Amino acid sequence: MIELRSTLTCPHCGYRKTETMPVDACQYFYECEGCGTLLKPTSGDCCVFCSYGDVACPPVQEAGHRGRSCCAH
Repeated sequence: MIELRSTLTCPHCGYRKTETMPVDACQYFYECEGCGTLLKPTSGDCCVFCSYGDVACPPVQEAGHRGRSCCAH
């Protein structure tokens, strides 16, 4: 079963917020509500949920592992 909610943790201030992930697109930018930092995916990740979330994005969940870009094809 695909999980649609992920808790993002800001690497700058530690602020955490649970968000609903889009199922039809990667979310490349996310503004932290704690410190205002604009988060972008780290190298090798397709979206902010794969980099900073506790649950990978739906396409990566379907593929069965983190680290695989869902946007490459």
